[in-house]
Amino acid sequence: MSEEIQSLPDKAWARVRAKLRQEFGESVYRSWFKPLILRGVDGSKVELSAPTTFMQERIEAQYSDRINAIWKLESGGSITTLGITVLSASSSENFGLNNLELKQDSKTPLVSKNVKVDNPLEAALDSRFTFENFVVGKPNELAYAAAQRVAGSDDVNFNPLFLYGGVGLGKTHLMHSIAWEIRRRDPSRRVLYLSAEKFMYQFIRALRFKDTMAFKDQFRSVDVLMIDDVQFIGGKDSTQEEFFHTFNALVDQNRQVVVSADKSPNDLEGLEERLRSRLGWGLVADIHPTTYELRLGILQSKVEKIGVHVPIKVLEFLAHKITSNVRELEGAMNRITAHATLVGRDITLEATQEVLHDLLRAYDRRVTVEEIQRQVASHYQVRMGDMHSARRSRAVARPRQIAMYLSKQLTQHSLPDIGRRFGGRDHTTVLHAVKKVDELCAVDVGFKDDVEFLRRMLET
Repeated sequence: MSEEIQSLPDKAWARVRAKLRQEFGESVYRSWFKPLILRGVDGSKVELSAPTTFMQERIEAQYSDRINAIWKLESGGSITTLGITVLSASSSENFGLNNLELKQDSKTPLVSKNVKVDNPLEAALDSRFTFENFVVGKPNELAYAAAQRVAGSDDVNFNPLFLYGGVGLGKTHLMHSIAWEIRRRDPSRRVLYLSAEKFMYQFIRALRFKDTMAFKDQFRSVDVLMIDDVQFIGGKDSTQEEFFHTFNALVDQNRQVVVSADKSPNDLEGLEERLRSRLGWGLVADIHPTTYELRLGILQSKVEKIGVHVPIKVLEFLAHKITSNVRELEGAMNRITAHATLVGRDITLEATQEVLHDLLRAYDRRVTVEEIQRQVASHYQVRMGDMHSARRSRAVARPRQIAMYLSKQLTQHSLPDIGRRFGGRDHTTVLHAVKKVDELCAVDVGFKDDVEFLRRMLET
């Protein structure tokens, strides 16, 4: 194991975080990587802690592979395993759930009777996310026009403005743009922007400290309330109740509400019918997946801003290859330009393919959950229907767990989405399956070989 990693793990973690920030951007870094705490390095395993179960599951689903890869690179290959745990009650005392004001990110609006935030709008926004930096195309033109209307008018034309679309298509960018434009036009207007998750935890804290009146005053006295990723309060009955009343109070006062989610109001799972109905009251604007032309325009805009020469053939290649979302597209461009800057190498099509080999390989072979289910069912000689059934016998449950594990490893789907594709199971069931398969692979060579054989079959 690298002596530097062993003796100075904090410095190594600082370098890993710097690379994550460069690759994924400031907004993603602040939301998901900055709150992580390094618990230690034990042999070939690095242990991190997240403040909440929600954050742990999100990072495991979307970012753990990349974090592990950067640690492995940083350690010269001595780090091979990443573990992410949730902070215990005692350690969270210093993180934020029990005493939020002690360690709260200074860029996050607070609801606290002990801490006053003079300008929560400025504290929460990313300066890159403005209307000027948003590239408009057919997939997002309605959402863009609606966002501009809300930001540029003193009247409430539609309430709420509900923006929805898949991951990385520009919802958060438009939310920030609205807030920046309102602030520019009229700095006296009180605007509060935060994620639905933070709304939930601030509400929980208010309940715990019997400070709900201050919470209500904070959220019901603003001129514009902006809640990002509202789908995360699905199934949280108390939080939904409070959000419902907050929403009604603001609408009754003719105050603007802007909400974003990954699905339309009618398709949001775990939300009460009355709340889904309220969210559909105003203008519902969807953001469709990007087209080739829009992706190329986004890349050209980014290249102009960073001032690095990138051949048009490289831009066209990326626009053709990376189709899932804008965030991944921009992350790929960041990796290419960073590599060129650090090693002093020209950006060519060959160099691009070399730097992005892992990402491009994933796009060359996009495995579906259904394909994984079929392959695993055939291998273990169980029925395809057993992948969705409620049967719990080991002969059925173990192949199902392996299929869930491979779905997490080989697809871009979130844990809740994978669970839905296995008979409507909860995301915690998928997480348990992933951990169980990992544990069995560590102690049973034959089992591990089986799983690796299935992975190779699916990847080729």
